[in-house]
Amino acid sequence: MIRSLFSTVAWGGLFTLMPAFAQADPIPIESFAKVPEIQSVSMSADGKNLVALIAAPGSDNEDTALATWDLNDLERGPVITPSGDRMKFIGANALKADRLLVFGRQEWTGRLGGCGEGRATGAEATFVVKPYLTDVEHSDFNEAFADNTRRIGVSKDTQRCLEIAGSASLVNSLPLDPENVIISQLNSLTFESNFYLYNVRTGDTEMLLSAGGRATPGLFNPRNGELLTRTQIEPDGNNEFQQHVLIRDPDSGEFEIHEPLSRPLSERYTVNITGMDEETGKFYVLNDLFSDRVEAWMYDPATREFDDEPLVAHPEFNIGSIILGNQPSNFNQILGFTIAGGRFETVYTDPQMAGIQQGLENAFQGQNVSIDGYNDDMSRVLFTTSSHRHPATYHLLIDRQQVMTLGNQRPWIDPDQIGEQRWVTYEARDGLKIPAILDLPAGWSEEDGPLPTVINPHGGPWARDAMGWDASGWVPFLTSRGYAVLRPQYRGSAGLGRELWLAGDNQWGLAMQDDKDDGAAWLVEQGIADPERIAMFGYSYGGFAAVAATVRENSPYQCAIAGAPVADLSRLGNTWSDNRLQRILQGRTVSGLDPMRVTEQANIPILLYVGDRDVRTPSWHASNFHSGVRDKVSSELVIIEDMPHSLPWYPRHHRETLSLIERYLASDCGLKNASS
Repeated sequence: MIRSLFSTVAWGGLFTLMPAFAQADPIPIESFAKVPEIQSVSMSADGKNLVALIAAPGSDNEDTALATWDLNDLERGPVITPSGDRMKFIGANALKADRLLVFGRQEWTGRLGGCGEGRATGAEATFVVKPYLTDVEHSDFNEAFADNTRRIGVSKDTQRCLEIAGSASLVNSLPLDPENVIISQLNSLTFESNFYLYNVRTGDTEMLLSAGGRATPGLFNPRNGELLTRTQIEPDGNNEFQQHVLIRDPDSGEFEIHEPLSRPLSERYTVNITGMDEETGKFYVLNDLFSDRVEAWMYDPATREFDDEPLVAHPEFNIGSIILGNQPSNFNQILGFTIAGGRFETVYTDPQMAGIQQGLENAFQGQNVSIDGYNDDMSRVLFTTSSHRHPATYHLLIDRQQVMTLGNQRPWIDPDQIGEQRWVTYEARDGLKIPAILDLPAGWSEEDGPLPTVINPHGGPWARDAMGWDASGWVPFLTSRGYAVLRPQYRGSAGLGRELWLAGDNQWGLAMQDDKDDGAAWLVEQGIADPERIAMFGYSYGGFAAVAATVRENSPYQCAIAGAPVADLSRLGNTWSDNRLQRILQGRTVSGLDPMRVTEQANIPILLYVGDRDVRTPSWHASNFHSGVRDKVSSELVIIEDMPHSLPWYPRHHRETLSLIERYLASDCGLKNASS
């Protein structure tokens, strides 16, 4: 029975970890391919309802189902609704008024007409994502947000575009309002956003504002939904734009430009107003105006000045967020902050929250604890534990006395099969410090000699990796097979300092690629990597890096694996991402080595794979590169049926791609067979 997901342990008990130094067997592909037992868990703010996605009963972990529990009547068990034959549940969230927000996705083929990331002409194979509202009994599923805005003039063509682009979203939950939330809809054809007050119980929709052209809303007052700030982009000559931050004057009601918060768009400063102190009227602003790292500052709109010192700062890492209370008893009070370090760390300054966090960390030593929700009197606290060895496990803390374990995403994973994880830093050839995550096989020590190694750059490239459980499964899959895995946070990575981020501009395949190669050389120097057994494997932008490795001279790699790669920079333009502003900004930085222009320089074998429903990096990138190099080196191209660009994938997609990676590294690339 699904109720068996619940098990109770005594509060204060310890998680005992077995030693991780014994030689581990490979973790089966099926362990990463199957649908998680439980995921996307949330609790309603009143603490009455719990919602999650679970593996559909009887599906053998091949499909998802929506499950809802009444926390006042757990003996009843959950209400369960399996995914349909076509529309599959991919996310869920407990809202308010006994309502749930559920996301479903289904395969769709048709003419996109330039909508989102699809091409302007011809038919395209992609997916449609739709939000639904239902009640805790799952008695009916109605399209949320998008469906109801049809009543106020959204055309059917625009509606389909919005569904495909997945751009109807929840903006503000308005914690003190019993029924209403703020939602947005982005018309990706015109880049105009409409914002609505949406009643989750009745479905009534009220237009709040239309943000057309270059103006976008910023901070809504979480108490009443009033717009407090907005951002406006204005041309400034010579292909430059100014990003102005405007704040509403409480007396006149007019929005006024605040120059201390405004900067040229091309400089890409972070200026994020995340909240307002109701007592002083000052705003909490996350920014990197005064440091290479993002810090939290207080800004006074009356004097138009920042405080003399930051509210919160860290010497090495960005401040990720300010945590504000969302219950009547602590509404809008600062409870703590997060540090975006090697692993994301939550620091609570509120004594009550700090005490709960510390107690949970004592009970689950060696794991990261994340408080995900709580009711007003803290009698029910939803939290998650995880580590790089442990997939997420969801729990309820009841009356601060007892922990009820709801379930583990992948309980069949044996943590003893997963080795060590380190946050490391090495020096690139030009002296820039490159942070990275190094994962090692269980039981390995330096006395055992160098390892076959995979350099695994992340996608984006305006993104970053974080320590902890790898949701893709690639890292533990590889380390359990005896590979060391290095994930370089190469120049161009975002979230680890502005200097590192900007250093990647126009360095695709050049200095950005040097950083990966220098990581491989550093591992050899450390005695970790065998120089004769190193491969490059990446996906999306990481796939570009694998393609670039194939055509660069003096490659340190024996082979490359490119998943969903970009290969033709001249045709890439700014067509990726459903965020138009990011496409414009990032489009200016995409130049350097264009692999399709130098295919005659290919010098190592390559495996390319991509989904046939991938509209972000369409299959022609991989197929054209394959055609260009297959007469020079061994090249293999695999098109994966019905696979989109991003997770979640079907279990069969994981099985096929992981099998490809395993076979290619061990056999075609020969990493496991080459002599040391």
